[in-house]
Amino acid sequence: MQTGTINVQTENIFPIIKKFLYSDHEIFLRELVSNAVDATQKRRTLAKLGEIPAVGSNPQVEVIIDSEAGTLTIRDRGIGMTGEEVEKYINQIAFSGATEFLDKYQGEDAKTAIIGHFGLGFYSAFMVSSRVDIISLSQREGSEAVKWSCDGSPEFTLEPAERAEAGTDIVLHIAEDSKEFLEEDRISGILNKYCKFMPEEIVFGTKTIQEDDPSGEKDEDDNVKQVSVDVPNVINKTTPLWSRQPSDLNDEDYAEFYRDLYPMNFEDPLFHIHLNVDYPFNLTGILYFPQLKKEMELRRDKIHLYSNQVFITDNVENIVPDFLTLLHGVIDSPDIPLNVSRSYLQEDANVKKISGHISKKVADKLASMFKQDRESFAAQWDDLRIFIEYGQLTDDKFMERSKKFMLFKDTTGACHTYEELVEAIGELQKDKNGKIVLPYTSDAKAQHSFVQPALERGYKVLVMEGPLAAHVIQKLEQEYADVQFKRVDSEVIDSLIEKDDAAASSLNEEQENALKPILEGAFPNDSYKLKFVAMAPTAAPITITRSEFMRRMKEQQAVGGGGFQMFGSLPDSYDVAINANHPLAQKLLNEGDDAARIAKRAVDLARLSQGLLDGEELSAFIASGYEELA
Repeated sequence: MQTGTINVQTENIFPIIKKFLYSDHEIFLRELVSNAVDATQKRRTLAKLGEIPAVGSNPQVEVIIDSEAGTLTIRDRGIGMTGEEVEKYINQIAFSGATEFLDKYQGEDAKTAIIGHFGLGFYSAFMVSSRVDIISLSQREGSEAVKWSCDGSPEFTLEPAERAEAGTDIVLHIAEDSKEFLEEDRISGILNKYCKFMPEEIVFGTKTIQEDDPSGEKDEDDNVKQVSVDVPNVINKTTPLWSRQPSDLNDEDYAEFYRDLYPMNFEDPLFHIHLNVDYPFNLTGILYFPQLKKEMELRRDKIHLYSNQVFITDNVENIVPDFLTLLHGVIDSPDIPLNVSRSYLQEDANVKKISGHISKKVADKLASMFKQDRESFAAQWDDLRIFIEYGQLTDDKFMERSKKFMLFKDTTGACHTYEELVEAIGELQKDKNGKIVLPYTSDAKAQHSFVQPALERGYKVLVMEGPLAAHVIQKLEQEYADVQFKRVDSEVIDSLIEKDDAAASSLNEEQENALKPILEGAFPNDSYKLKFVAMAPTAAPITITRSEFMRRMKEQQAVGGGGFQMFGSLPDSYDVAINANHPLAQKLLNEGDDAARIAKRAVDLARLSQGLLDGEELSAFIASGYEELA
């Protein structure tokens, strides 16, 4: 038996591994199963080259719990290792500069960076083990089986072993503080998370004992025993949908795969994009557009990132463009490192190229859908709009590409491109300075009293709703400098699109000065700013609006942005348009002592119409109404 010391430049390798990977300690199983799969694939490759015997039956990877012995075994029938190869691949750890690494990488990112940085995948086994055994027999002719053991210190033993079949067993003697990894549900959950699509068949089960099997280890009575899978349970699909050619698949294949990925999602996606790129990098994947229903789903764990069918993470924020995190699906690229920190991924050149390419592919898909079947595209606009708007706000290149398929929906349900919209409104919606004014509503039903007058004047009123509306409108005004968006309730209809032919006022300056204190006294505070406007006599006598600028800033502040966070919450401020041509104006001038009561009643009605009358004031208003009926 050979004994020795693992070649490292620090004796603290195992405490460091445990410290830096503790929060992700389940990752050990992914590492060991990945190694087993790699060994199996290497066997297939060398067999095709004729360097080792041909592969016969399907060489599965087995994951076996032996709760009685307190072990977890990862078994493969792959290439195996000779004693010399164990020396090379296991005992020679490139761990120089560990101290410098710890100084350089601080915080949570280091916990996942350390393995990938130093190639320590196998040694993650010591995160959960008090001892690790490797029993291996190389596929190369004339090889002898060996057993390597280490108890988590730099010392190891390497001795001859008995093994009938070539391949490798990694036997983890689970530590007292990690007994959860002897639980069937726990291991099954980890395998389902990380190994669900690995390219070699993986089976999982609990032990059975076969006496007198020379390939196994010996018990206390020197009887040879072999641990094997009791009831094999294949846990993975070796050829996931994204690894297949789109021409070989149909819509039901994609729908079934979506249900497999998200069994708790009860709505089918709108459509999908199958990514298949081999230059300038390798990338495959399938992205699904979920039904957003005018809502932003802020969970960012719906895109699963893989490297060679091995799961890396489901937190792809800042790895793919931000707006793509609204999508569901998988992305797989061997050009993405398997074991690195998220900060490394975000700075990796390949990852940045992949991110930009995916954004382009998504834009191309949307443009193709719009071109091929515009009617269907428009019918899905309410679901697509949130996603497209988010992309416009967070990705300048996507903003430019989206102009090909961006639609503007009006209150009749008709959808227009920007060019179509400008042509349709003609000169009618240009103000006296020649600027195009696009009235819009965020809620056509709630803002009906403003929408209807605009429609009666022949204006097209756009539907711009949702949490991103204020930000998107500002972005669009930057892109189209000759356009101004105005919400229909930001001005009275006569001021919404200012023209040169303004109506004449029935009030002179002296009359306005007499009316102003009467009306100001009817409002509860000074957040209401009054102005007299010459309007049609049939228009409302008092109209309360909020300026486009202030309302937009408050909406941006509510969802982040607008540049006002440093100043705290913006105060409420309302504009009050007094219709100078309404009969009420003359009535108030002639009522004398009763003018204040009438003004209060009119003001309360105006505030009620805008949802600004509540609490005690609303109760008093209702009570006075009933008194008038009595």
